[in-house]
Amino acid sequence: MGAPLEALRGRSVMISTERQLTAALALCELDGIARRMLLCTPDMSPTHVSSAITDAEIDTIVTDGGGPAKNVAHDTSLIFVGDRLKPCEGTPDRSVDTEWLLLTSGTTGRPKLAVHTLASLVGPLNDGLVVQDAPVWSTFYDIRRYGGLQILLRAFVGGGSMVLSSAGEPVADFLSRAGANRVTHISGTPSHWRRTLMSAATSRMNPRYVRLSGEACDQAILDNLRQAYPDANVAHAFASTEAGVAFDVRDGQAGFPASLIGQIGKDVSIRVEDGSLRIRSSRVADRVIGNHGRALSDAEGYVDTGDIVELRGDRYYFAGRREGVINVGGLKVHPETIEAVINQHPAVHMSRVSGRSSPITGAIAVAEVVINPSAAACGVSFAAIRNEILGLCRGRLAPHEIPVTIREISSLEIAASGKLVRRHA
Repeated sequence: MGAPLEALRGRSVMISTERQLTAALALCELDGIARRMLLCTPDMSPTHVSSAITDAEIDTIVTDGGGPAKNVAHDTSLIFVGDRLKPCEGTPDRSVDTEWLLLTSGTTGRPKLAVHTLASLVGPLNDGLVVQDAPVWSTFYDIRRYGGLQILLRAFVGGGSMVLSSAGEPVADFLSRAGANRVTHISGTPSHWRRTLMSAATSRMNPRYVRLSGEACDQAILDNLRQAYPDANVAHAFASTEAGVAFDVRDGQAGFPASLIGQIGKDVSIRVEDGSLRIRSSRVADRVIGNHGRALSDAEGYVDTGDIVELRGDRYYFAGRREGVINVGGLKVHPETIEAVINQHPAVHMSRVSGRSSPITGAIAVAEVVINPSAAACGVSFAAIRNEILGLCRGRLAPHEIPVTIREISSLEIAASGKLVRRHA
């Protein structure tokens, strides 16, 4: 027996569930009924849940008995559901302009909540991608995050079915399920895809469309995916929870053409100011709750993404995040720029560059690398590989960008969001 849907009319609802499917169904049924819906990501801490309840003025929690709000003390109403909420009698009145609240990625301290509507979330689906009949969508993202929700809505609005991933599921098992269910369109972060390419089960699926987003995408991962899935269209997209989807790139190259600066179609405009990519579109969130009173966009409606880009020839390349800069003797170093060079070495599976304190320069860049099993099996010493990596860096980077140390490690931590966990000096 489901909970009565009509009882939630005009309520501010937190959706805290163990199962992604329950959360997806609750979203569908509550849109147009609830005043607002806040999606809990599965890794939200009790402190973040409590502050989100306060900031979003939550008065009701819809749960399947699990989820991050399970053990959090609160004064809100609690509604337990199975797979579905009990439908209204007849055709429900869906006249409420429901706000969809999504936790911004990379949140530290008190969480920030991007306020969207269904219209702003569905807007990015019109990106010109030609989808054949009966597509089967999938994603490494949890659908309670912006990246995963985009794919879920694309499956709902555009037709087709969807295969959900699971955080605790081994990569090989998920790839096997994706292959068995004939997934045609699948997305994830570059870190998700690097982990996939390390799996012996990579070839168990044969998608027609592979998409990367959420992190800077370097040439190495694009080339490796094209080799792994030669029949697929490999694309990388720029999107953020606050700014929505701005564009995707399908020419097989990292970065994006400088010709995209300005108007992209009728709905999106992008520009670069002080090296930072800025976006204006109908897909941008209405506002951000918990942003310390700062406006989401400027007077012209542009959102400063905080992603730094560099123009090289006729193409812009992502250098890194503004807040991730390492200050080496007063000179700015972007970890992602160095990683893009290191990852070009055929023996490197993935890398992470971080800053380390230095009494002379304030900070220095240091690198950690994961070596491909195939390269390790060839018997080449890491000392030889390290020297070759340094040679690459000296040829392509400024002297202050060259990592002082390069250390081999067995793996790099990937956050629940699918992004590489970064260290700070």
